[in-house]
Amino acid sequence: MKDNSTGKRKNEKLWGGRFADSSSPITEEISASIQFDSRMYRQDIKGSIAHAEMLNKMGILNDEELKKIVNGLDEIREEIEKGKFLFSRSLEDIHMNIESRLTEKIGETGKKLHTARSRNDQVALDMRLYLRDEISLIKELLKSLIVLLVKLAEKNIDAVMPGYTHLQVAQPVRFSHHMLAYAWKFIRDMKRLDHAAEACSLLPLGAGALAGVNYPADREFVKKRLDFREINLNSMDAVSDRDFILDFLYFASVLGMHLSRFCEEIVLWSSAEFGFISLAHNVTTGSSIMPQKRNPDIAELVRGKTGRLYGNLFSLLTVMKGLPMTYNRDLQEDKEPLFDSIDTVILSLEGMNEMLKGMKINKDRMKKAIYRNFSTATDIADYLAQKGVPFRDSHEIVGSIVRYCEEENVDFFNLKTETLKSFSLFFDNDIEDIIDPARSTERKISQGSTSTDSIKDQIFLIKSRLQI
Repeated sequence: MKDNSTGKRKNEKLWGGRFADSSSPITEEISASIQFDSRMYRQDIKGSIAHAEMLNKMGILNDEELKKIVNGLDEIREEIEKGKFLFSRSLEDIHMNIESRLTEKIGETGKKLHTARSRNDQVALDMRLYLRDEISLIKELLKSLIVLLVKLAEKNIDAVMPGYTHLQVAQPVRFSHHMLAYAWKFIRDMKRLDHAAEACSLLPLGAGALAGVNYPADREFVKKRLDFREINLNSMDAVSDRDFILDFLYFASVLGMHLSRFCEEIVLWSSAEFGFISLAHNVTTGSSIMPQKRNPDIAELVRGKTGRLYGNLFSLLTVMKGLPMTYNRDLQEDKEPLFDSIDTVILSLEGMNEMLKGMKINKDRMKKAIYRNFSTATDIADYLAQKGVPFRDSHEIVGSIVRYCEEENVDFFNLKTETLKSFSLFFDNDIEDIIDPARSTERKISQGSTSTDSIKDQIFLIKSRLQI
């Protein structure tokens, strides 16, 4: 795409009849959005073709005029895609650039296209169409990430690792359970994405500038032609509504938070201190000074990008909070936060998918780590409770055992029954199996737990929901 600020074609404003002087350079600079909204050219052309067909149905355009407009718009699309279209900053936005070029190509007929619409309802349409298209791609990337997590869970269902609270070893869990915890988070993100897509399916075209149009516009025809779910039945709401963008930006922020938490664990797990995983060479980078380094840059960068996603949501919320009805030029500030969040989400999901594909699991290192920090202390407390000891008493007994091991430098996991009986007569020989962390996960029998059966149930449910 080329930017032609000097204008090799006529630069007169399409709204210039009322003005005696041309815009000053700073007015043109601050008004222009073509540098970022040009990405909506497909949607603008698609909407214009549907609008032209509706004008033809109303009798405003005859069949020959409709043909000229549609052919002209198709040729403009081809010019843009081949990089031959000269975008003019003085024409401000994608709508006026395309309309001006159409009139150049087909003459006076091109000037009829804007009948019964305003740039206010036109841009509201374009952004819904654009976001709807991008959501389809994002949904596929998000689904691919969930599928990868399910595959990791299936492949490593035997791997046991520490579960953490406060980043302290708490209880043994299965690695597969940990992966599925993120899968469920991303499934909820997909629901939020579906909600954003549904919010895009409210047709604004036909609202005009704010009050409706002086023509019997067939909005039902346009709705069906562009595959919208329903029509926005209040023209003032139609041109001022940006809730659908906020819904997407909220989805992006929550997704970013989930990705960031996952990436934080990948950074920790790939460190020498943990050593639970290793990342492929093609998704890590080196140091300019330390030759031994292999850094988890994708995880760190995705973690960092979450701040941008949060910022974009708050940016638009702030723009919207003080606007009177209906359209105000402030709304031009809706596009850059949206486009940036779309790009950031796509890049982050692509990076996560690439990183997880080559991630290797160090099962032995994970298993060794569960023999730390008295990871089966709760199992022992439950053992006593099941023998009839009130849980608060059993909790205190096990706490005393832990303190004894710390003070006497005794290995908790090799305690003998005789030693344990000195703390409670309810201990019997079967306690030695209870102490072993490797067997802890299978004692978790509640629904949604970390046992093998529960994990298999989760995998089945996730596959059913995603139809994979």
